[in-house]
Amino acid sequence: MAGTDSDTTDYGTLYVVGIGPGLPHAMTQRARDVIATADCVIASNLYQEFLRRDGTLPPESAAVEEAAETSDSAATDGGAQTDDGTVLERPDGTRQTLVRSSMGRQVELAREAFERVRAGEDVAHVSGGDPNVYGKSDLLYTMADADDARDVPIEIVPGVTAALGCAANLGAPLSNDFCTVSLSDKWRGWEEIEEKLRAAAISGFVIVLYNCWRDYERAIEVIREERSDDVPVGIVNDAGRGDAGRNLEDETHTITTLGEATDHDDEVGGMGTSILVGTHETTVWENDQGEHLVTPRGGRDVDDF
Repeated sequence: MAGTDSDTTDYGTLYVVGIGPGLPHAMTQRARDVIATADCVIASNLYQEFLRRDGTLPPESAAVEEAAETSDSAATDGGAQTDDGTVLERPDGTRQTLVRSSMGRQVELAREAFERVRAGEDVAHVSGGDPNVYGKSDLLYTMADADDARDVPIEIVPGVTAALGCAANLGAPLSNDFCTVSLSDKWRGWEEIEEKLRAAAISGFVIVLYNCWRDYERAIEVIREERSDDVPVGIVNDAGRGDAGRNLEDETHTITTLGEATDHDDEVGGMGTSILVGTHETTVWENDQGEHLVTPRGGRDVDDF
């Protein structure tokens, strides 16, 4: 049934859903609605746990059976299913299949999602943060192209990415131009990463670093070559997750300087860590509640409003 000439009248939709940090309070209503009503949800164990907190997903006790093993005829027999999928019963009696997502199975899961959609199911493929910011949206489009699945309807449901959660934790550091740079070298070499870091530093962008467990010290040193050591820096762990953080004990943030950023090794916890590097316009602003970072747009002040 693949290809652009297929009759898609009876198809479902593949939703790539951004859930921000994952906890219910930080999700959009659209994301919650799509996940709660989808015929199939593909999500990691961590996100499954988060999504159960307010009933967006049924509890584990709602499992009524294990999903059938994937087979060539599954699409015509009611949808492809995997051997670790679970069928859950919602409070209203309808059923939903929950499939565990893991890093090594993304291609397989994309193909399963296509077949489910062709069989008439709505599929919610869960992505942390926003699907378009180092998330899963490009994978699904790339796989649809490689597997001649242009007949499959795909809709992106945006979510709060780490840069925005990090900024909200720190105050108002992204009120002027900013960029994000991933330090992961899985698909590109360090030379390309360094080139982007240097260009961003020279151009005056506030920079938010993702995947900071990969050579964050090296990245900081590159930025220091182009930016003053007294520029404010924020280190944030698990923004928006409160006491449900996976890196340290809970959500944390630290305000330091570019020159001292690498002295905070114990606060760079892994995938949940974001580092925000300010510019010469970024200031440390204090009130009775503590320190905040502020980057005024275009250097404007009260008289400019």
